[in-house]
Parts: sequence; C-alpha cells; structure tokens
Amino acid sequence: MATFAVRPADDDDASLIAGLTRRAWAGKVSVTSSGHRETAVLVAEHLRQGGGFILFDGDTPIGAVRWLPHDTEPGVWEILRMGVLPEYRGNNLSQHLLEAVIHHGQESGIRELRLAVRSDQPKLIDFYAAYEFDLAAELEYSHANPLEPAPLVMRRQLR
Repeated sequence: MATFAVRPADDDDASLIAGLTRRAWAGKVSVTSSGHRETAVLVAEHLRQGGGFILFDGDTPIGAVRWLPHDTEPGVWEILRMGVLPEYRGNNLSQHLLEAVIHHGQESGIRELRLAVRSDQPKLIDFYAAYEFDLAAELEYSHANPLEPAPLVMRRQLR
C-alpha cells in the first residue's frame, strides 16, 4: 500500500525539484512552457525567496510545488510549478501539495494565495475552485511567460 507524505524542500533539493518539474510537465504542458527548461539554479533561488514542498511515495519523490512572495504585494504568495509524475496522475495526489502550501500560508500569516491556470488547461479551474480559489480576472500573474497566452489567475483569501 502506498504511503504518501509531503515534506518541506531545502536548498539540497534544488536539482531533485528541477528534475521532478521537467518530468511532471513532459507531455502534459505546452512545450513553450519555461517549466521544461527548469534548472537547479532557478529552483534554489525560488526556495531561498519563498519555499517548496516535495511529495513522496514512501522514499520515492513523485511531485513538487513552490511558492514565491508577490513582488509588490506583501502578504501574498504565488504558487508555481506544481506537478506530479505521470505514473502517479489520476489519484488526486497534487491535493497533498496544494494543501501543504495552504496550511503553511495560514501558519505564516499570509493573507492571500494566487496561482495561474494555463489557457490550455481550463479543467484545472474546477480543481482549484474545490480548494476555495476564485477566478480573479483583474489580476495578472507576475511569473507569466511573455511568450505564451496570459494565464488565468485564481486567488484564495486566507484571513
């Protein structure tokens, strides 16, 4: 029986997370996405500025997520690069990563979480809505890839 657990990421996990992201996004997210060119250097920078979690099946890392503080809005985190390896999809495992960020945000006194839904993945809107994220058409995602259509932004108030 599978035993899934989430743990906080640290600097030593940068290469692992970069590899997990590339593998999780391969064949799932448009090839123009910058996630396909993820590097340990960028991941380490994100972990220092914000943070991340890694999802495990026993001792096997199978997914990851990161967040960064918003550049101009204190008390707001942007969730990015959430992904689960293809062989584990279809089991609602990304909810463990999302819930970890939500709980950590609440414990950290963050007032709002935001995330982006790529225009080619609209089915994710319902998934995030189940976790009390609402569409926020008035917002722009600060980490959007300028080479792609602008993503839809969703937000969740934490306090």
